[in-house]
Order: sequence, then structure tokens, then C-alpha cells
Amino acid sequence: MEHGLDTQLLAIVAAAVAAWTLVGARLQRWNVSAPIAFVVVGLVVANRPLELVDVSVGSSALRTLAELTLAVLLFSDAARVNLRELRRDAGVPTRLLVIGLPLTIAFGTVAAAALFSGLDIWVAAVIAAAVAPTDAALGAQVVQDRHVPGRIRRTLNVESGLNDGVATPFVSFFVAAAVSELSSQPGTSVAGAVGDLAIGAATGVAVGLGAAFLLRVVRRAGWAADSSRGVAVLAFAVLGYAVALELGANGFVAAFVAGLAFGSAFDAAERDADIEFDAQVGEVLSWVIWFLFGAVMTTALEAAGWRTVVFAVAALTVVRIAAVALGLISTRLHALTVLFIGWFGPRGLASIVFGLIAYDALGPQDGEVVLAAVALTVLLSVVAHGISAAPLARRYGARVADTDRSRPEHVAVRALATRSRLTTG
Repeated sequence: MEHGLDTQLLAIVAAAVAAWTLVGARLQRWNVSAPIAFVVVGLVVANRPLELVDVSVGSSALRTLAELTLAVLLFSDAARVNLRELRRDAGVPTRLLVIGLPLTIAFGTVAAAALFSGLDIWVAAVIAAAVAPTDAALGAQVVQDRHVPGRIRRTLNVESGLNDGVATPFVSFFVAAAVSELSSQPGTSVAGAVGDLAIGAATGVAVGLGAAFLLRVVRRAGWAADSSRGVAVLAFAVLGYAVALELGANGFVAAFVAGLAFGSAFDAAERDADIEFDAQVGEVLSWVIWFLFGAVMTTALEAAGWRTVVFAVAALTVVRIAAVALGLISTRLHALTVLFIGWFGPRGLASIVFGLIAYDALGPQDGEVVLAAVALTVLLSVVAHGISAAPLARRYGARVADTDRSRPEHVAVRALATRSRLTTG
């Protein structure tokens, strides 16, 4: 029977997902994370000598799937970080988001502009903004490690749950500005981007609060089974994203704001149960994206050179750590804690999606530079943060446990739910 499916690709992806659910817990004990595993499988099956699948980095299907996955995860991550609960200890996470993230983008822009000679400043800003947000899934191993003080785990959890959504307007604005300048039409795209962000935020508020209201009504009326609420939440997450796109607005901002509005309307237990299915679907989709990233990685890195390597290393180390250190001035956190938070800023799915968006929007030459810088930064992060998470968390935990109990690290806080990891339950 004739059909349009690439059944070989589908079979390989399905086998990889099934294999990870069966042995992933064992691999994680050896510091092999899901992103590492799926990137390696994608790299192996798409290149010589096997060459079993052929995935194009410019594929519209790849970008569509990646964007939908990010929208689902933006909703669940934002919903998990309940703003009402966060108010009790918002100081450090707020500093990382309001001060640390913009400084990371600013320092990254300077680094990109200095390294990639002749690159437009707006394109340099696109690179910096794309690799600025941290990934909740890649940071889950540290966030769930009991060796690390609860307040620090909560801080990393909140930062990674919110900063990809906060970074979205920066990426959108910089891409619009770059396209505007490079196409000699100043202002038009930038003004449109600002409007898109505003409409996207308004759409997100309407969908998030509307979803919360409807779920409360049907629960009280007994019109829907509890088992279907998770499916409804996933549907609302996709709805917010899709409606914003239909309105010509930013779908990522809509999904993110919808998650914030939805999560803040419920108590922790009720919210976590409702968003679990959404989070699990998003996680499985993210595995597929990591597989596809591995499959297209060699193509994405074709434009990489020594400058790309220097930028990627700098983005993961001095750029991030310096921004975090400045953002956390006067918090009285131990220098080792500041360094720990600065190091554990893994880059992941959001950066990949932002890189693909920039690759499509910019000209071929600039697009390839952006994609190579983003891809190499993410690749180095997957390996470095994946391998170092468990041992460094234990060492840091042991060191900070010996400090005075009055230090800020030891302040008791209420834990927030982390993104589900299907292999560990």
C-alpha cells in the first residue's frame, strides 16, 4: 500500500523510544542522559556507514515538530512554577531571570560580534539570545539530587522552567531586527515583532485562565472523568499556541503565558496532576527532537570553525558564570554556590528551535553561522552537563553541607515539581 510515511525513520524512532523507557534508568546511573542517548542514536543511524535515514536540517516537518514540542513544554514548565508559591522565595530566581538572563544575552552578543568578524550586530544578538535559556530536562538530574540544598535545586528549577519563555521575546525581536536591517527595511519587522509579542501574551492569558475556569466547572459538575483532564490540558496548551499563530502572533509567548496563568489558578497537588500528561507528551516529543538533532548535526556543523568552538565554550562558561555572578551580588550566597549555579545552565531544546527559526529567517550565510554556533553550544552542553551533573552535585552538596547553617543556601523552601522523567517514575 502506498503512503507518505518514512516507515524506516518511524520504526527507528519508535525503537529508540521503547529502548530508552526500558533501560534509561540504568543508563542514567552511568551519567548517560536521554539527550545524550538520542543524539548518539540519531548521529549513528543518519551517517556513514549506516545512513539508514535522511533528515534535512531545512525540513519544514522538523521545524514544525520542534516548535510544537517547545510550545507543549513551555506550557507545562511555566504551569509547574506557580507564581503564588514563588513569591515566598522569589529573590534569587528573579535575579537570575531579570538580571542574569539579559546580561547573558548582552555578554554573548559581545562575544559573538568579536569572534565572527563582519557579522551584523543583530545576528550576533540572535546567536546570544538563542543559546541563553537553560533546559529543564537537561538540568533535571541536578534538580532532583538530594545532595544539593533544596533552595538551590528550587532556584535552578524555576530558572530553567521560566527562562526559555522569557528569552523568546528577545529572540523574536533580534531576528526581526536582523531581517529588517539585512533587507534594508528598518523598523517594519521590529514593530511587527513587538505587536506579535503583545497579542501572543494576551492570547496566552485568555486561554490559560479560560482553561482553568472550564476545568473547575466540569470538575464540580462531574461532566468529565478525572483521567481526561490531562488530555484536556494538553489540548489547551496546543490551542493557545495555534490560536496565537492564527492571529499572526508569537505562539511560544502564548503557550508560555497560558501555562503561567493556568498553573497559578490551582493548588500544587491539583496542578501537578493536571499537567503530568502534557509534560510526559512533551518529554517524549523532546526525545524525538534530540534524535533528529543528532541526525542533522553534521550538516548543522558544516559552517563551524575555531571561532564557533571558542564561542560555544565561552557561552557555557565565562559568559553564563559572569552574568550569574553579577546577578547574584548581595545575595550572600557562597562563592561555590554562585559557581555551581553558573555552571549548571545546560542548553537544550529551546536553543535548537530558536536556531532553526533563525536559520529559516536569515540569509543562507548568516543562517549557517547562527545554526552552527547554536548546534555546537547545545552539543557541548549535552555532553558536558550530562556527564558532570551527578558527580559535581555530590561534591558541591558535601562542601556546602559543612558551611554554617545560617547561610542562605540552607533556608528551607517548599519544593516545586520537576519535569517528569519517564524512566524514573
